[in-house]
Amino acid sequence: MRTIDLSPLYRSFIGSDHLASMIDAASRAEKQTSYPPYNIELLGEDKYRITMAIAGFSKENVNVEVQENTLRINGKRETEKAEAERKFLHKGISERSFERKFQLGDNVKVLTADLENGLLHIDLERVVPESQKPRQIEIGSRLIENS
Repeated sequence: MRTIDLSPLYRSFIGSDHLASMIDAASRAEKQTSYPPYNIELLGEDKYRITMAIAGFSKENVNVEVQENTLRINGKRETEKAEAERKFLHKGISERSFERKFQLGDNVKVLTADLENGLLHIDLERVVPESQKPRQIEIGSRLIENS
C-alpha cells in the first residue's frame, strides 16, 4: 500500500494540532523546500513559537505579514554587488531570498516577531472568543430575556 507523508501540513498548521495529527496519522510527500530551517514549539496550552534560522539577514531584509489565516515570511537580500567583489574559498552560508508560508488555525493571532542572533522568533497565541468557549448549562434552568 502506498503511503503519503503529510508532515508538511502538520508543520504548517499552527493552532490546528488535532486536525493535522489526524491527517498525519491517516497517511504519511514532503515537496516543500527546507530553506530556511525552522522549529515550531508549543510553549503552553494555546501558545506557540516559530523559530527560523535566517543567518545573514537583518530586520530590514525580512518581512512578516499576516493576511486572513496565512502567516507569510519573506527574506530578500541584495547581494549581487557584494558577491561580485567577494571571493569565497568555501561558501556554506546560504544567503538566498526565501518565502515561507504557514496556515494559521482559527483564532490564532501573531503576538510578536523578534530577530536575535540570526534567529527569527514569532510568537503566536490561540485566543478563543467567549462566544465559542464551552459553557455549563444547569439542568432545569430557564433563560430569561430582558425586554
